[in-house]
Amino acid sequence: MKRHFLLFGLLIVLFSACTKTSFNAATQATIDDNKIKAYIAANHISGMIKDPSGLYYTLVKQDTAGAHPSVTDTVQVSYTGKLLNGTVFDTEEATTLPMADVVKGWQIAIPYMSYNVTQGNSHIYSRIRLIIPSALGYGSVAQTSSDTTIPANSVLDFTIDLIGYYPYP
Repeated sequence: MKRHFLLFGLLIVLFSACTKTSFNAATQATIDDNKIKAYIAANHISGMIKDPSGLYYTLVKQDTAGAHPSVTDTVQVSYTGKLLNGTVFDTEEATTLPMADVVKGWQIAIPYMSYNVTQGNSHIYSRIRLIIPSALGYGSVAQTSSDTTIPANSVLDFTIDLIGYYPYP
């Protein structure tokens, strides 16, 4: 009888070990990169550059004479974030965010943007489009709010307008 319990326990351990899947960051990065390439092609998005981190971006509007924010700055931005299926999960107008509080993909991309104060109250701003692999977004953790859910391992598509940053240069 003891032998049957031991054998049964051993079988349970073996089967449970076989059904567990472990997260593999390299595999997920490849999956994300393939999704991003397909998305870019399907939506005829031109001018995308792949950063060494795996982030894809294109500077839609840029003033080359402007200064660039750093990851230690606070930025004022307007943005829209959506999933690759087109679901908009967040949009903000003229919100202020510490760079330390944003996803890694933003921390990599926003310093590519420039800001130039011009005469009067107007300014030239910078606009960037980002396609962020899951590891540089929310990773393997789903994000849920009252409005929407961002599934685990989601690739994110953002359009960001840099309105200003602090401290100014």
